[in-house]
Amino acid sequence: MFLRFSVLLISGLGCLGVFAFKTPLNSPYPSDDPIANTLYTSFSLRPKHLDPARSFSHNEHIIISEIYEPPIQYHYLKRPYELIPLTAQSLPEIAYYNKNNELIQTEDLNLNEVAYTCYKIKIEPNIYYQPHPAFARNENGQFHYHQLNKNELKLFNTLSDFQLLGSRELTAEDYIYQIKRIAHPKVNSPIYGMMSTYIDGLAELNNELKSNLKNNEKINLNQYSVSGVKLIDRYTYTIKIKGHYPQFIYWLTKTFFAPVPWEADLFYQQQGLIKKNITLDWYPVGTGPFMLINNNPNKEITLVKNPNFHKSYFPKVETTEDIEAGFKHLEGQRLPFLDKIQFSLEKEQIPYWNKFLQGYYDVSGIGASSFDQALQNSHSGLTLSEDLKNKGISLKTNITPSTFYYGFNMEDPIVGGMSEKARALRMAISLALDLDEYINIFLNGRAVIAQGPIPPGIEGFQAGESAVNPNLYYWSENENKVKKFSIQHAQNWLKKAGYPGGIDPKTHHPLILYYDTTAKSGPESQAQLTWMREQFKKIGIELVVRATQYNRFQSKMSNGQAQIFDWGWAADYPDPENFLFLLYGPNGKVHYGGENAANYHNPKFDALFERMKGMKEGPERLAIINEMIDIVQYDAPWIWGIHPTQYSLHHAWIYPTKINPLANSSLKYVQINPTLRAEKRESWNQPHVGAIFIIFFVIILIFIPIIRLYLKKESKTEL
Repeated sequence: MFLRFSVLLISGLGCLGVFAFKTPLNSPYPSDDPIANTLYTSFSLRPKHLDPARSFSHNEHIIISEIYEPPIQYHYLKRPYELIPLTAQSLPEIAYYNKNNELIQTEDLNLNEVAYTCYKIKIEPNIYYQPHPAFARNENGQFHYHQLNKNELKLFNTLSDFQLLGSRELTAEDYIYQIKRIAHPKVNSPIYGMMSTYIDGLAELNNELKSNLKNNEKINLNQYSVSGVKLIDRYTYTIKIKGHYPQFIYWLTKTFFAPVPWEADLFYQQQGLIKKNITLDWYPVGTGPFMLINNNPNKEITLVKNPNFHKSYFPKVETTEDIEAGFKHLEGQRLPFLDKIQFSLEKEQIPYWNKFLQGYYDVSGIGASSFDQALQNSHSGLTLSEDLKNKGISLKTNITPSTFYYGFNMEDPIVGGMSEKARALRMAISLALDLDEYINIFLNGRAVIAQGPIPPGIEGFQAGESAVNPNLYYWSENENKVKKFSIQHAQNWLKKAGYPGGIDPKTHHPLILYYDTTAKSGPESQAQLTWMREQFKKIGIELVVRATQYNRFQSKMSNGQAQIFDWGWAADYPDPENFLFLLYGPNGKVHYGGENAANYHNPKFDALFERMKGMKEGPERLAIINEMIDIVQYDAPWIWGIHPTQYSLHHAWIYPTKINPLANSSLKYVQINPTLRAEKRESWNQPHVGAIFIIFFVIILIFIPIIRLYLKKESKTEL
């Protein structure tokens, strides 16, 4: 018996060694089918909100934009960006009315006469929601799970525990329901403050809901109305906007205006489910190409193809550039191409990069730590390294319409306020930060310094001598470039602020300021924080870093507890209003829940903003934009930061893709060759054959004496 067991064990080890040659042992997805039609990507920050009325962060939008469908979207291929229908039958019909409720003919349009604008939207029939327990009904038409008792609640800990699922057709009323949710006090939508100034009746609904709210009571928003949002028929609704606000059509591409079914809202309002974190903020319900089946933000988030997704096709390929890029063969194919999207948590850049090189992630950015390994200098600029070319990896670059900046909380008693003393302190700090150095050290030159809030590609962005912020920079004729004033200028500003040499006159010690940021691990992040402290140390100020988890950081920003912070904004739509509204007073984060993170308020800037936002593109509007930029450059609520250049790497098994920072749902256009990926993974992750054989023979050598001893003992027993 023992001898037979030993032989079997040794044979099994031998088989394991043979198997090791065929299957990568280092795969982070051991239970996945190696040729599954799955896109593997990652996330580094836990999504806080997946509720479309609440989500406004990029890491959240990547997920929910694949689940929810607003009425319109951006064309995936066309540049400049072009709006096209998504669930709508066509782009909204827009009509203008005067104060007497009389229709203004388009040819006679005078913007000063426009009292309000009406958007009429007609959606396609036969669009259905993903399977979900909120829709499940019994034979009597009653909902299975809308009135769960205590005993029933014990059976459910995640959404996957619900066995019965249902669906129904998308209607115009679902879009209206979501607009009502923007006004709901408990939802606390970040765009409520802004939209309440535009959508007629939204503020009144908010007040009505506040007066009717009771603790733990369900509210069916079908019982409430918004005067400016009307249901015309099953598939048609209208939105009434105060005045003339042409940018509103861009908002109709955002998930804030995607549909939410009332059944899901009521289902998730059950207190027993809320206590188990079974909420709309955790488990979205949409009509999009994918649906969420696993939300474990400490490990992974999984989306799979929505089996009820309506017919949607890859767009027509028209330009020579797109034809040469290889998109033609995708034209007319049904979307989405993928069956599954796997997001895995990766907090640090180096492990992520190594997994990408091993083929376990399909796309990758280029961090500072991997820059030299990925790119090389050539006569034509930065190109892929030979190692990456040999792997079949391709490089895509794009100047993103985004701005990253350091902000001052303008409500802070030290760095905030509109006094000359506070402004002088902000100027000193702005001069102290050497952003050229930051770009070279941490971004390998892949960014340009921002002179104001508007990024490249957006009306109002300027380059060269005309763009110089005269408070911080000057134009060097000899060098033909922008240069920053010396550190001595910063010391002069500190003196004006009452902190000569950085010394606080109250304590006679260096002035202490606080920098709030999100907690990140790894040597690169720590190096950045060290660099930040050194910048303040140059002018004698002591900087205390307060790094917290992302959700805690967001709470501090909302409560006005930050002093100096880092923030970023990527374009929601291609208009300067989308960046200038980040400094509009009534959009302040603390008092209005908006996206003015600095809580900056200048009446003159606000008045110009209100004039500019409804104007047509042209010289008059541009002049106002330039005046607004002059104001904020002088007040310095931000250290203007950088406009980054995006570099992305794609493995050979990814079919052609096009970077579209404004696209609602870009992953539905991604197609892969999983067979090629499996082959590459196997070839790139072969185990060390010699090591396996050594281990195998060591095990045999260990067992030989044991077997001999056993045989000797058996022989004596027989005698």
